[in-house]
Parts: sequence; C-alpha cells; structure tokens
Amino acid sequence: MKGKDTAIVLASGGLDSCVTAAIANETYDLALLHINYGQRTESKELSAFHEIAAYYKVPAEQILIANIDYLKKIGGSSLTDTMIPVQEAEPDSKEIPTTYVPFRNTLFLSVAVSWAEVIGAEKVFIGAVSHDTPGYPDCKPFYYEVFNKLIDAGTKPETRIAVETPLIFKTKAEIVTLGISLKAPLHLSWSCYKNTDKACGVCNSCYLRRKAFEESGYKDPVEYA
Repeated sequence: MKGKDTAIVLASGGLDSCVTAAIANETYDLALLHINYGQRTESKELSAFHEIAAYYKVPAEQILIANIDYLKKIGGSSLTDTMIPVQEAEPDSKEIPTTYVPFRNTLFLSVAVSWAEVIGAEKVFIGAVSHDTPGYPDCKPFYYEVFNKLIDAGTKPETRIAVETPLIFKTKAEIVTLGISLKAPLHLSWSCYKNTDKACGVCNSCYLRRKAFEESGYKDPVEYA
C-alpha cells in the first residue's frame, strides 16, 4: 500500500501556520520548514515550531530550519529592526503596516520550493491570509498565482510543485474554528510581534487573534500581559 505523499509546510509557530499544518496533515506526510529571518520574536517562534512539530510527530529528517537573517541587516520592518517600534493595532488602517518585511514571502517560498524539488514534494503549504492583512502585497491571491508560474518557469521540466494557500480567503475567526475542528494545537502557537514572556495583547497580530477567538466563541489558550 502506497503511503502518503509529502508536503512542505512553512511553519512560523504562529496560529495560521499551525492550522495550515493541521490541514496538510489530513492528506500528506508533513515536512516542516521554519525560517529565521532575524525577527525579534525568533526565540518564541522557534520554540512554538518545535512543539508543533513534536505534536505531529514529524521526524527529524523532515524538519528544516533555514537561516536568512540578513533580512535583519536589510531592515525596513519593525519585525527585524528594533529601532522601529511595533505598532499597536490599527484595525481601520489601509496602509501597509510597519510589520511588512520587504519581499519576505518570496524568499520563504524560494527556500521551500528548493527543498521540495530535492525531496520530491509536490505541494508547499503557506498560511497566507488576505482577509485580515489587506496591506501585505505578498498575501494577495494574485501573488501566489504568479509565484506558481515562476515555479514552473524556474524548475526542471519534470518538476511539479504548487504552492497551496488554504486559508487565503478565510477570516481569522473561520481559521480558529477550522483549527479546533482539526484538533490543531493552537495552545502551542505564538502570534505576538513582541519578544516578551506573555503575548502583549495590543499589537496587530494579538488584536486579530483575540478578536478571532472572541468571534468564534472559543477561549484563547494563550496568556496575555
């Protein structure tokens, strides 16, 4: 009997990637990719990533931690440059937030596709969400349509790899509800943009998470300051 095919999941340790891993786990053997890009919350994210990987019993040979921390030297984002403060949530703003890391997802996906081509994975899952992050240019559906064409153009002729974005049209509340239905370990995830013992509760990521749990009717297992 043929086993499951392998799919790569980009896993930050956050809520969206945790639910994305749960979705992929329904159909595929998981290969989890975590990227250190010099973000201020890397220690928290990496800890959450390892706990989620352990929850799904992902073998060591199917875990990759890639280091592209030159993004910290490039700066331009409050996630990588400690001189730029992390903003409190501005839910009505249509501007690109300071937490946008220039061209980050393209770099993430490039690492994922490179690994996928080597291990024979035909799917790369990423927990991009367009509904709650309208200002992020690399979270738009069109971006992923174009990126899949780039994969076809830039890999061997016999290679068949596609990026999957199962959450892209969902609200955060729908993501929470889906995660709970799939028994995703949401209690292990870390969403906060600040590197503190407890989640700050006021940055945009915390705001969206708290709002999502409230709207979905479930209790958020994460403690806030």
